[in-house]
Amino acid sequence: MRIHVATDHAGLEFSQRLQEHLREGGHEVIDHGPQKYDALDDYPSFCIDAAQAVANDWLAGVESLGVVFGGSGNGEQMAANKVAGVRAALVWSEATAKLAREHNNANVISIGARQHELDEAIGFIDTFIAEPFPGDERHVRRISQLREYENTGTIAGKTAVARVEGDVPAVLTESEQ
Repeated sequence: MRIHVATDHAGLEFSQRLQEHLREGGHEVIDHGPQKYDALDDYPSFCIDAAQAVANDWLAGVESLGVVFGGSGNGEQMAANKVAGVRAALVWSEATAKLAREHNNANVISIGARQHELDEAIGFIDTFIAEPFPGDERHVRRISQLREYENTGTIAGKTAVARVEGDVPAVLTESEQ
């Protein structure tokens, strides 16, 4: 299977060692960076690239998954989830890795490199990769609702808060509070 990997500086060592593990397991690994340690790097572009590559593969009918790392994994998950069609799950146990695939057909996982030992993270990733999506109707229905909202801003038959056009600020100024 093709596995797309990205990280920030906090997960660089994890990423490098994980890639070795995945290649030894027969996977095709594509590293989306960074290639060297930079304490001031910005994870969004790396993680978005990996997530977009996963989405592109799925659109092309190529089986692939993604793994993104950071200090906590939170920002990396948020970045990956900005890509249309990506369902990135923050994973902190083998159970959450299994459920990410089993219930959500997640195609990317995010792991906090400062939260786990390498062997533990490898266990999460191996579990995630090995778990098939069973395709239960209720899970397909829910995933379809997420995709529908992503594409249209609504979910048919459901009441949803209307989208307001504009750009949500990164930080509220005193005048906006």
